[in-house]
Formats: sequence, C-alpha cells, structure tokens
Amino acid sequence: MTNASLTNSSQSPSKSLHGSLMKNEQKSLENVSLFSDMDIYLFGEGNHFDIYERLGAHLTTVDGRTGVNFAVWAPNARAVHLVGDFNRWNQEQTPLKHIGGGIWEIFVSDIGVGEIYKFVVTGAFGHRVLKSDPFGFYSELPPRNASVVVDLKKHQWSDEDWMNQRSAGEWNSKPISIYEMHLGSWKQDSNKHNGWMNYREIAPQIVNYCKSMAFTHIELMPISEHPYTGSWGYQTVGYFATTSRYGTPDDFMFFVDYCHQNGLGVIIDWVPAHFPKDSHGLARFDGTALFEHQDPRLGEHPDWNTLIFNYDRNEVRNFLVANALFWLKKYHIDGLRVDAVASMLYLDYSRKEGQWIPNKFGGRENLGAIEFLRTMNSKIRELCPGALTIAEESTAWPGVSQSEKQGGLGFDLKWNMGWMNDTLRYMRREPIYRKYHHDDLTFSLVYAFSEKFMLPFSHDEVVHGKGSMLSQMPGDPWQKFANLRALYAYQWTHPGKKLMFMGSEWGQSNEWNCDSGLQWKLLESKAHSGIQQMVADLNRLYVEEKSLHQRDFDNGGFEWIDCHNRDECILSYLRRGNDPNDFVVVIANFTPKVRERFQIGVPQEGHYVEIFNSDSTYYNGSDVGNGLGADTLGSEIHGRPFALEVTVPPLGVLILKRSRPRNQAIAKQNS
Repeated sequence: MTNASLTNSSQSPSKSLHGSLMKNEQKSLENVSLFSDMDIYLFGEGNHFDIYERLGAHLTTVDGRTGVNFAVWAPNARAVHLVGDFNRWNQEQTPLKHIGGGIWEIFVSDIGVGEIYKFVVTGAFGHRVLKSDPFGFYSELPPRNASVVVDLKKHQWSDEDWMNQRSAGEWNSKPISIYEMHLGSWKQDSNKHNGWMNYREIAPQIVNYCKSMAFTHIELMPISEHPYTGSWGYQTVGYFATTSRYGTPDDFMFFVDYCHQNGLGVIIDWVPAHFPKDSHGLARFDGTALFEHQDPRLGEHPDWNTLIFNYDRNEVRNFLVANALFWLKKYHIDGLRVDAVASMLYLDYSRKEGQWIPNKFGGRENLGAIEFLRTMNSKIRELCPGALTIAEESTAWPGVSQSEKQGGLGFDLKWNMGWMNDTLRYMRREPIYRKYHHDDLTFSLVYAFSEKFMLPFSHDEVVHGKGSMLSQMPGDPWQKFANLRALYAYQWTHPGKKLMFMGSEWGQSNEWNCDSGLQWKLLESKAHSGIQQMVADLNRLYVEEKSLHQRDFDNGGFEWIDCHNRDECILSYLRRGNDPNDFVVVIANFTPKVRERFQIGVPQEGHYVEIFNSDSTYYNGSDVGNGLGADTLGSEIHGRPFALEVTVPPLGVLILKRSRPRNQAIAKQNS
C-alpha cells in the first residue's frame, strides 16, 4: 500500500510554529501508509499485538521528508479529519484517508515532537466530535485533553541486568513485598502545581525509601491518562498515555529505569474493565458504540456510571491485549494488577434480575471477557517472560491463577479478598469478643492453596469513611498500635505474597486523601516510627528466611500447631521452606493479656531463639518476650514430640527459630 520510501524515525523534527508551516499548502503525501494488508487483516482478526506501532501518531520519514503518520480506527465514521496547531485547528483542511478495515490514515510532513492534535470524527449519523487519539502516547495536562506527539525511542535504557534476571527468574519461590502508591500524594512539593512532583524528581526519593524499608516492588495506582484526578486513575481515557500530571513519557521511563537499576520492581494498576463517558474519549468514538456495547444492559456499569468494553469484538480485545503488552514492552513494567476482574467475568455483576442479558448458553459468564483475559495472560507469558499479572478478583471464580491449559484464567496471582475482609473484621473487634469469631482467622487456611494468593491491605481499606488502618484498631492508643503491629506480623507470616498501601506502614492517623501528602511528621512519634521500623524488619526477615516465602503456594509450607485455642485468642503454626530442617514457629496472641509459661508442640528438639517480637521496645512495645530463647521439654503436646514453653506478649506475635540441637544448648548453659 506504500508508494514512497517510508521509515519510522527516531529523530524528531522541532515543533512547528502555530500554523506557520501549512498555511494554504497541503503537506500530506498521498498513498503513504504504515499499514500492510496483513496489518489490517490481523487487527480485524484480533491478533495484531503490536498494533500500537501502526495506529496513533508516529514520527516518520517519507522520501526524505520528516513528519508524523497519524492513524485511527473508526469503522463507522463518514469522515475523519486531523486538527492541531499546525493547521490552526481547521476542521476541513486535513482529511484522513480510509485504507480498509475501518482504519483512517494520513502522513503530515514538517511537524514533530510536541505537536498537539485531535481527530475530528464525523459519525455514522453526521454528527461531528473532537476526539483524543485512543492510541495517543501523551496528552495535555488535564483539564485540557488533546493528544501530543512524542518519541518513545528517545530513552536509552540501562536496566539490562534487571530485565535479564527477571525473565530468567522463578518468582513463585521468591519474596514479593509490594508498596502500593499514589504518586501525587505520597510526597508533595508546595511549590509545584497541586503539589505534584515530576517522575524524575520523585524516583530517587521513592527508591531510597523503599530500599530502607526492604520492599521488593512498588505498585503504582493507574498512571495512564485520566481526566478526573479524583478518580485516582481508575477512569482511564488515554490507555497508551502516561499521565502528564507527573511529566513526560521519557520522564516515566527514567523513573522505571531508575527503580530497576536499584533493584526495585515496578507494577502498575491497569483498568480494562470499564472507561468513562467523557466526550473526547472512547465513548461512541465513531458515532456508534464502538469500544462499548450498544445495549446498556451489557455496556454500562451501574456502580461507576462508566462504559464496559465490548469484549466480544475482535478489535476491542486486540486494543486491550496490545495495551497490556505496550506497558510491559515500552516501559519495562514488571507486572499489571488488573482492576475489577469480577465485574468483567459476570454479566449480572451488580445487576438485578432483568437488568442483564445471558450469554449464548444462557449463563451469566461473560465469554468474551474470559477469552480476552486468557489471551492477555498467555501473550504476556509468551512475549514478556517474568512479568506478573495480578487479579483483583473477589468471588469464588475457579482457577483465576491456574494456567489456560488447565481451564484457568492464567493470572500469576490473585488478591485474597476473603482473607483481607475476614482478618480486618476480626481485628476491628474488641479483644474480649474475638474468641467468638476465631474462625474469621482460621478459615483462610481452608482455601489458602487453591490459588496463588497475594494478601492485600490496599488503598480500598483506608478510604470512603473507613478511616486509616490505625483508626480501625480497637482500644486505647497503646492497644491500637499493638493491634496494628500484630496485624502486620500476622500478614507477613501467613502464606501468600504481601501488599501494603503507603502510609499504613507507620500507622497514618488520617484516612487517605489523594489531594494531600502523607502525614510524614507523625514519624517524629516513637509509636509511629516503631511501626515503620517493624515493617522494615518484617520485610528483611521475609527475604532472609526462606521458610517465610519459599512455599507460599504449597500446603507443605504451612502447618498448624494449634488452631483451636479460641478462648485465649492464640494461633500457633509453622512455616516451612524446601529444606525439611528449615522452619520457623509463629505464635500470635490477639488479646492484651500476657501468656506466661505457654506451651506449644514443635517438631524438633533443641534451643529456639526469638528472631522477631512485635512487642519489642524497638517498635515501642512493652518488651515482653524471651530474650535468651527457650529449650524444648521432653513432653509431647499438640501431636508433636517436643514442647516449647515461652512467654507470649500482649497483642503480640513471636517468630522463633531452632538455633541448635538440645545437647548443644545444655552444654553451652553448663559452660
């Protein structure tokens, strides 16, 4: 289809002055196309997974003339025109040509990086609307919403070692401890617009902090472009554009690169479940329901007043799969946390009888969404080895983290929402009543290995009137902090990978507000800095002790010692590594009463040392514990051959580890 010498150019011409280059001269070249017939065929089939290299705005050289090639999918449009500063926003001057498959295209010479543009789409019924580029790589700062031409080849990556290690690594048996963040409110600069810092400015601060806290990854709430800041990014318009609130695409590449060079992984939240109705976005893009369903019983989300993607359409599934791969390839992102998966899987999600349409078999399953998720996970595994996909899925849908060949959806991890809800419900109760709700803690181990789980205390638990994690804990101020320390220690010793939302690691007192920075001054208080120190120590212990991470998804990695002690509200269990001699003992006391001479059964004779105590004075606790450790007794208890007698602190969690056989311990005491 190309009748001229055409190349994608990584050398960008300077931006034109307003309207100065085009005047009355038509600068577009006829019969120029980035598309082959195979490109059009594969996109229509739903299998063109790097379609973002064709659609959108691409710096291009044609017969020695530099410019930008624009292409957009609008199959039901009567006409599409291009507008921008280069043609003084003249809606008639620069028409695109329909080249087949619903794709419209034009090459415009003598423009380049920084050019602002939109498409004027004349819809199926003659109505004209200005649209941002669905494949645009950058946008104006909201509330402006035009697309901006950029060069994604500019950044020179320096994270080769990280990427090679990631692709070759086995993540299942490695520690994953994620710090969830909202970039605009982690820290703010009063001299900046809305306090927002640039990706380049904030990168060293985040890396230094997360390394000091020993987190393995950060997870960014959506950084794709969104018109309303208060949506936190979960109502995306620019699926291929990093939000301009914090800088340019090149700035964000620097951010990811810097994290990788310093050993910190980067995961982003990704929202393929729905999109907003903003007129400049995807909604009724070509005058018809193109990306969404026409029927609101399929195409509108009743909870969020948003539109649902039409997963039954090949090109729409292609758009989303290509977008997932785009972030992983172009930005070296290490994983996607897929938002609101449950809303995608069920046609009757949050709908009453008569408000939804069954699938072709009469069921409630969204067959197109299932196909999309399986394809996405399969292609990521094939083309981006080592990158993770994580499902926020809150129902009992089977096999979310099982492979597609096993009939699953193919995710690597699933958020354990049941564990989160049960645990928080238990911890919010006054300790005197907890014995009546003991099953809230023990039930999670009934299904803990049915999926590959992540244990999340995310932003959702500290918004919409719920209060902060600290404020949700019962009791006087001392008990609130002790409860929170015990909660986190329980989370870090329970099977599953870990996630914590920013500010929770030091017990922020206020509910999270996206418009203001975190309460960093609270760290001047020993109570708050103590929790922060404890979380850092838990992360280091989690990395160092293989028994705490190596068998997170294997029921051989966990054993109850005693799960029936509801009257004293105490849980005791083992965590095991691959080595049969590698294990730790965990004792969790969820009452404010000290338990002295408390006995539990252990599998091996010897001397056990206390390697962690959430009640330590280092964490602003009362320092009740077992400083010299304890030797086993000869009596059998809890079905195990040896007993260990310890002091269990109030509202505290102990982690003990066998340091040497008993005869060596006795010899040392006698000496």
